[in-house]
Amino acid sequence: MPRPSFLSRFARGFPLDPYIAALLGTVLLAVLLPARGQAATVADGASKVVVALLFFLYGARLSTEETVAGLRHWRLHTTVLACTFVVFPLLGLAAGGLVPHVLTPELHDGLLFLCLVPSTVQSSIAFTSMARGNVAAAICAGSFSSIVGIVLTPLFAAALLGNSGAGFSLDSLLSIVLQLLVPFLAGQVLRRWVGGFLGRHRTVLGRVDRASVLLVVYAAFSAGMVRGIWHQVTPWRLLALLGVEAVLLSFMLTFTTYGARRLGFPREDRIAIVFAGSKKSLAAGLPMATVLFGADASLAVLPLMLFHQLQLMVCAVLAKRYGREAEAAAVPAAPDTAAAEPANVPSGRAG
Repeated sequence: MPRPSFLSRFARGFPLDPYIAALLGTVLLAVLLPARGQAATVADGASKVVVALLFFLYGARLSTEETVAGLRHWRLHTTVLACTFVVFPLLGLAAGGLVPHVLTPELHDGLLFLCLVPSTVQSSIAFTSMARGNVAAAICAGSFSSIVGIVLTPLFAAALLGNSGAGFSLDSLLSIVLQLLVPFLAGQVLRRWVGGFLGRHRTVLGRVDRASVLLVVYAAFSAGMVRGIWHQVTPWRLLALLGVEAVLLSFMLTFTTYGARRLGFPREDRIAIVFAGSKKSLAAGLPMATVLFGADASLAVLPLMLFHQLQLMVCAVLAKRYGREAEAAAVPAAPDTAAAEPANVPSGRAG
């Protein structure tokens, strides 16, 4: 059998997420065929509707009972929330020192926004399970982060990006309340009636989620193309942004790994903290960006899209390594042959 080439081995170790491939295809479509005129108005209105739908579904899917039951792990959840909404934003602010020599002001705004969005849920659970960690804790931590992010991400954006291209204002706050918070709360209120339906059609609704985000991305990048903002980004800037994000992810993985160990968490909880505390949600961040940044959303979400793919590739490798270590530790040691042999076995004849 021929030995796999280096490129095939690399592709298996660092797979391109199919959803990221779809997002990149949507961006390419917006570049080649951006929505203009009446089509742009329709796309913008449709994106507002699907953003509200997405956050309604988020609220309707979050089980209040599971959330309350997960409160017993308050130390773990507090640690994840601190990483997501304290350490990450501080690093994003520190990256302001890279402007203008490494990052443009617009790319730094996008990087800072990336540091403000909540942690991801689905991939954190998947990687925690693969690494033999505390899956229940990962579910609760991701859910808590999503709930807190509905409130904290817009508030932090108002405080940290108010004087930047985000253009945060009272109208923006009203848009956030109407498009994000109200649908989310409505989903929580109506969960007792629609929760069963959503659970039975999880696969179909998951596709609706992803298709909705693709529409949001197309509308945002179309507006960016029409305004000509992509002329501000050079290949060197993109490469520099990717390098900054690689450093950011490496720091957070190291910080969560050693921080959780110093805080005395058991191995399973440490794994949940690493994967929930070092990642950011593309699904939650993209709709928020369209509300917060408006026509500048396309440039603002670029750092988040790059970071999402980077975290998937790195965490996939890390989760596999953790899983192999857990399997090796679970294999029982081979019994001592000499000790296993019975001593002075009688001949079987009665005395």
